[in-house]
Amino acid sequence: MKKHKLRVHTSKENLAREDQLAWKLAELAADPVPVEDEVADMVINRVIDNAAVAIAAINRSPPAAARAQAIAHPRKSGATVFGIPNNQKFDAEWAAWANGTAVRELDYHDTFLAADYAHPGDNIPPLLAVAQQMQKSGRELLDGLVTGYEIQINLVRSICLHEHKIDHVAHLGPSAAAGIGTMLRLPVEIIYQSVQQALHVTTSTRQSRKGEISSWKAFAPSHAGKLAIEAVDRCMRGEGGPSPIYEGEDGVLAWLLSGPGASYSVPLPEVGEPKRAILDSFTKEHSAEYQSQALIDLAFRMKQKISDFEAIERIVIHTSHHTHYVIGTGAGDPQKMDPSASRETLDHSIMYIFAVALQDGEWHHIRSYRPERASRKDTVRLWQKIETAEDPKWTARYHESDPNKLAFGGRVEIRMKDGSVINDELALANAHSKGARPFARENYIQKFRNLTEGLVSLREQDRFLDLVQCLPDLGASEIDKINVVLDEATLENGTRDKKGIF
Repeated sequence: MKKHKLRVHTSKENLAREDQLAWKLAELAADPVPVEDEVADMVINRVIDNAAVAIAAINRSPPAAARAQAIAHPRKSGATVFGIPNNQKFDAEWAAWANGTAVRELDYHDTFLAADYAHPGDNIPPLLAVAQQMQKSGRELLDGLVTGYEIQINLVRSICLHEHKIDHVAHLGPSAAAGIGTMLRLPVEIIYQSVQQALHVTTSTRQSRKGEISSWKAFAPSHAGKLAIEAVDRCMRGEGGPSPIYEGEDGVLAWLLSGPGASYSVPLPEVGEPKRAILDSFTKEHSAEYQSQALIDLAFRMKQKISDFEAIERIVIHTSHHTHYVIGTGAGDPQKMDPSASRETLDHSIMYIFAVALQDGEWHHIRSYRPERASRKDTVRLWQKIETAEDPKWTARYHESDPNKLAFGGRVEIRMKDGSVINDELALANAHSKGARPFARENYIQKFRNLTEGLVSLREQDRFLDLVQCLPDLGASEIDKINVVLDEATLENGTRDKKGIF
């Protein structure tokens, strides 16, 4: 691993392409280094996970709307859409739009946290769609996904976007474009231009994750994936992107991030070095923002020590800067304490999440968010007693480079009305790779079965699981079948409607 240092350069400096971050990312994407077996196995896990969470959300409003838009763009030799029979194909960018929205809707797939945040599984829908349309093999798709994960995760390790109120999908555009470049075996020049274009068109503000959080939270990553596909298409036709997109005096570093004096150091594998970043990411056992995962597990444990929730006077969650300011009371969002808030807002309120997890001793992707659950009077009373506080210790552990010291949890102090105090802490979620019960292949399969039960036949479950576990050996004709089909009566918006423009 070698660190690439970047800073803002004036136009007069004429920064050479070979010294630009976008070029380094393109070189990484074009490097034909073999994928290690451990990495290939994890890619398969994440493809299973993506399908699971997508099907669980398949009939919710954002996925249904995105699917309706995709259906308006049929293509004989295109890509499949979750829920729809494999013999129906659609333009790749629209299939990626529909599938990516379904994957993201429940906030339930994989995550990586460092200087910024990422859901690197968001790379899967655009790459899978392009693989199907371009008739790529399972091995080619695998190679592309490994690149997508590698680039997004390493950008997240070093470049903080949320500090400047830029949404994390700004790291997804370049990673998806580069991953497509790897999969299609494109030359460095084309990938370089694609990365620049993709970054340029996928920067947006974090208002999508603040205040009254709307359904756009689900659309944002699929939008980035769709635009990445379009960027690669243009660059394959000889078009270019703004250059240097990161380092230019009017570029991303200078005007969207830390300003003209900004400098960053991005770790990237050297030529011939295996791409292993996916192994540093982790999936979710609970359907909620990742920084709540360990705290949900902690709530389950602390519940055993409380017999009367009305006897609680105050709860303080001592945690990292990220957790306090993004999903805690440090955000200053009154909506995070509002029983009538949207599901999207509730899954970004650790106060709500901790209250429900503490009372119920479980977390469910549907039941835990129902309006009647959020508005329950005893829950509201408990919810209003919860606050977060940044603890420098937990902030330091959040950014710790030593994986044995890394932590995304916190310490919870429950003060009772009788003056007694219950304290407990948990650094990592149980499902984390270094947690109490790390997710393995059988856990991913069980999650898939649980989330597709009642929606997908056992036969279809088995077909999909058997197929995807052979990913490296699949031919182009089999890639088309990496899809989960629902019975027509089960799927809403399975045919074209006339509600919109398309």
